Amino acid sequence: MILIVDSGSTKTDWIAINSNGETLFETQTLGLNPQVLTNHILKERIVNNFELYKFRKDVNEIHFYGAGCGTEPPRVLIKEVFKEIFIKCAKFSIKEDTYAAIYSTAKIDSKSIVCILGTGSNCTYFDGKNIDQRVISLGYILMDDASGNYFGRQMLRDYYFNRIPSDTAMKFDNEFKLDAESIKDNLYKQPNPNTYLATFAKFLIQNKDSDYGQSLIKRGFNLFIERQILQFKDAKDIPIHFVGSISFYLKDELITCLNDFGLKVGNVIRKPIDGLLNFHKNQLQESNH
Repeated sequence: MILIVDSGSTKTDWIAINSNGETLFETQTLGLNPQVLTNHILKERIVNNFELYKFRKDVNEIHFYGAGCGTEPPRVLIKEVFKEIFIKCAKFSIKEDTYAAIYSTAKIDSKSIVCILGTGSNCTYFDGKNIDQRVISLGYILMDDASGNYFGRQMLRDYYFNRIPSDTAMKFDNEFKLDAESIKDNLYKQPNPNTYLATFAKFLIQNKDSDYGQSLIKRGFNLFIERQILQFKDAKDIPIHFVGSISFYLKDELITCLNDFGLKVGNVIRKPIDGLLNFHKNQLQESNH
């Protein structure tokens, strides 16, 4: 059994296939970001899933694409967790989620820029074979422009600084628990503060047509374009692909901002797991011939 796994900070999609590429089951767990979660929590999130626990001894290959796996220590951590659970697994491939975005949107042997705008954000140049990631992410506190947690953070700040129009602020207050103690507890005492911040982005998407919403969205996207996309000299000459719920649900606003900079949008998808499945099926077919 082969497991193909696409993990963000919020949720993780799993597809199990056999050696012929036939799907055995699909399932979902909470996010498995080894940069912000401990060994214990990572393990708990996997074994609490019925299918994964039931078939844990049948897995012999894992292809994991995950947020937080851009450097070696987190990759080692998640691999150790897998070894403890999937005890008969002999082959592990651990890559950052950038590769999942590339394999599901870009054409091999063709230049493009691939961006992730989900709970977090990043941007990668793909020359058709290799990737060039100019900016190393320092995590959700310092980076992640135009991501779910960026927009959530901005909205909380604007709410407390009284910079959200009163009618929108009232709706925001009615939908979420916005007392200071609750916010501080989630940010400084609970696991996954980045995911907590991203939950507020849903409100922005639902109220995107307000003047406040349009202004905040444009500010976030322009920051991302200026700091991430425009660092590549030929950005205006090649397609720019996007993966993630923020880019998917705010696609019209994203395209408008890209057009303002003379940039060309490519594919925009919500999650890469289906594209990953096709990629690995093709890999299997090639190896079986």
